[in-house]
Amino acid sequence: MISVIDTHQHLWDLEQFPYSWCRNHPVLDRSFRLDDYLEATKGAPIVKTVFMECDVDDPHQLDEAAHIQSLANQNPLIAGIIAGCRPEKEGFTAHLDALERLPGVRGVRRVLHTMPDATSQSSLFVENLRQLARRHWTFDLCVLARQLPLAIALIEQCPDVSFVLDHCGVPDIKDRVFEPWRTEMARLAHFPNVVCKVSGLVAYADPETWTESDLRPWVEHVIAHFGWDRLLWGSDWPVCTQASSLQKWLRTAQSLVADANREQQENFFMRNAERIYRLR
Repeated sequence: MISVIDTHQHLWDLEQFPYSWCRNHPVLDRSFRLDDYLEATKGAPIVKTVFMECDVDDPHQLDEAAHIQSLANQNPLIAGIIAGCRPEKEGFTAHLDALERLPGVRGVRRVLHTMPDATSQSSLFVENLRQLARRHWTFDLCVLARQLPLAIALIEQCPDVSFVLDHCGVPDIKDRVFEPWRTEMARLAHFPNVVCKVSGLVAYADPETWTESDLRPWVEHVIAHFGWDRLLWGSDWPVCTQASSLQKWLRTAQSLVADANREQQENFFMRNAERIYRLR
């Protein structure tokens, strides 16, 4: 069985830090700790994870990352940390300097799909993001399908930054809205500094009735355009639990790429993650 790196694992503890956005999602409005993740993945071939920041309330981004670093120090399953940040604000450099003291940090993310479109389009945002290149850190892009042109505009101004597009650009799988998602994803794939993360797609399908065949056209499109060297797999746990268990989503992903050869599957599930996130 091919080993798996889960490149999109969330953990949050509501007793430690506030996550106000959870209040609007009853299934997620509780703590999800490392022990819960270990229980959810018991028996699965997941050998490493990348913790993904959880949009903790301001100003707790650094505290959240430090907490996860303490967990990683105790459990090497957590091989990398993508920390929260606010590139639209002054003080970004000092924030990066503080994060650099945490050895597990491999990049940063700013959730954009719930923010005004203008958030990522300021000159300050661009200037701050360019700083990631010299640190060899990634920036995870979390945007809606309609915001993909904004992502492209940002990428064009940061050619030396390594971008990871989360959740295949959040397509509307439930209502099968292929355009303009399909065209914009093809445009994105032309940028060599962009990779695509096939993460949590079940959350964008019908939570009650989705099937593997519902997801297949979307996955096949990103495979065709990004190729096997620029794709990652991620669970988006526990967000995925709104529509599926982690293990069901993993089995579905394995089935979706079952016709690929072993090297391609290893790239998708493990090798690309090791390279792109520089995992130990």
